[in-house]
Amino acid sequence: VTSGAGAWCSTVLRVVFWLRGNMSQREWSYSFVEDVQKHSVHTLVFRSLKRTHDMFVADNAKPVEIDDESHKIKMAIKQQTEYGPVLHMPMQKEIREKGQHSVGDNYETYSAMHGHESDYAVTGTHPYPSGPGVALTADTQIQRMPSESAAQSLALALPASQSRLDAQRTAAGVGEVYKHPGIPEPPGLSLTAMEAGGAKNSALAKKAPTMPKPQWHPPWKLYRVISGHLGWVRCIAVEPGNQWFVTGSADRTIKIWDLAAGKLKLSLTGHISTVRGVIVSARSPYLFSCGEDKQVKCWDLEYNKVIRHYHGHLSAVYGLDLHPTIDVLVTCSRDSTARIWDVRTKASVHTLTGHTNAVATVRCQAAEPQIITGSHDTTIRLWDMVAGKTRVTLTNHKKSVRAVVLHPRQYTFASGSPDNIKQWKFPDGSFIQNLSGHNAIINTLAVNSDGVLVSGADNGTMHLWDWRTGYNFQRVHAAVQPGSLDSESGIFSCTFDQSESRLITAEADKTIKVYKEDDTATEETHPVSWKPEIIKRKRF
Repeated sequence: VTSGAGAWCSTVLRVVFWLRGNMSQREWSYSFVEDVQKHSVHTLVFRSLKRTHDMFVADNAKPVEIDDESHKIKMAIKQQTEYGPVLHMPMQKEIREKGQHSVGDNYETYSAMHGHESDYAVTGTHPYPSGPGVALTADTQIQRMPSESAAQSLALALPASQSRLDAQRTAAGVGEVYKHPGIPEPPGLSLTAMEAGGAKNSALAKKAPTMPKPQWHPPWKLYRVISGHLGWVRCIAVEPGNQWFVTGSADRTIKIWDLAAGKLKLSLTGHISTVRGVIVSARSPYLFSCGEDKQVKCWDLEYNKVIRHYHGHLSAVYGLDLHPTIDVLVTCSRDSTARIWDVRTKASVHTLTGHTNAVATVRCQAAEPQIITGSHDTTIRLWDMVAGKTRVTLTNHKKSVRAVVLHPRQYTFASGSPDNIKQWKFPDGSFIQNLSGHNAIINTLAVNSDGVLVSGADNGTMHLWDWRTGYNFQRVHAAVQPGSLDSESGIFSCTFDQSESRLITAEADKTIKVYKEDDTATEETHPVSWKPEIIKRKRF
């Protein structure tokens, strides 16, 4: 068979070689290769995908075999990385439990040894079970009390209470987490540590802060309405002698009024737009004013004339204040700056830049920080006056800060914004508390030495607060002047007089309203409706 097959193969080969020698290359290739049918690229790709799918379909979703050695290395690294600080704790727990069993044995041994030292027995020391469903037993009804010397030795051998052990098991202290594993503690030392931990926990579990009882303040009542301006009354200031006060208005005039009688004494004209700020100097017979005409003027009240102009602001000037101890004037403007002026030379000492929107209010004080500004960019800045730079920026408010007031006796201040009123502590602007509830655009704040804080809003409402506790003890919404629209109810400025017995407000109905304390009110007729609610101290 083998020889016949070999002869057949050799015959076939001869025929192939003969054909190859007598045919051209093209004929040879066509005779053995079929014509390939031409397909589109889409069909070819689809067929390729199908072939690939058929090839790997058997292994689809089959899990990769786990290499034991690789798995062990991975788990060891994961343990060390994620649970390294507490890996020793199970070992410590076993050692501790062993120690407790030995302490329990010591206690039994101790009881057997010192039984003769028991001086007396007390019956019924635990008249109630230790928990629901726990019956009184002979052990809890009668306890043998050891003598003093025996008690001292017993204290060292007593095991820790079960509740403490449970607490310690469930919540390990930070110190315990970082102890070295495998080092047992003596029972006495462990108990001492537990006692210390218990004291620390009890100190940490403080009572929730509650509002202290607010000081009682008599309510304030309206007793005088002064008319005379022909536009919104935008600003107000009382002179240091408490004889008269001055107002600035949208009618472009400054008017001086007798405080006791409420009569007009003098009108000053010179501004060509709304007067936004006035202040009277305590060191010289000068009145300073600023307005939306970009002008800052110094008036000599002996001649009732302007004697100085302070040029530099690029837009409306919204407020001004005098430094209490040196001849310096500070103004704030819609151009996002505040400027420090030398009163006598009219020179601009510093331009305080940093705010990113109009600066609405500025206040000065003798102590550091000497200048405080509030802006429509929602921030309050405390300034270093000597360097002309920001010391602190307070960003807690969410909306424009239009009013800032300094407490006359405490080293604190308050700021007003539509979100709420916030109290702060100097020199670093530490947050004290929020006074929430006056849900309006707060244009002005005033505070007196008795701790009465007044906030006046754009909708004509006025809230009176106890400064210390933040308790809102009165809300006032005075009627507008007859003939005015209800929409003209708005308070732009308010201030206490020098005696702090009168509160003067400048309003949008073109009037000046004067309030005083109600002399007939007592704590019985107007009690403080105060409940010691838990304070939710919000920082923002």
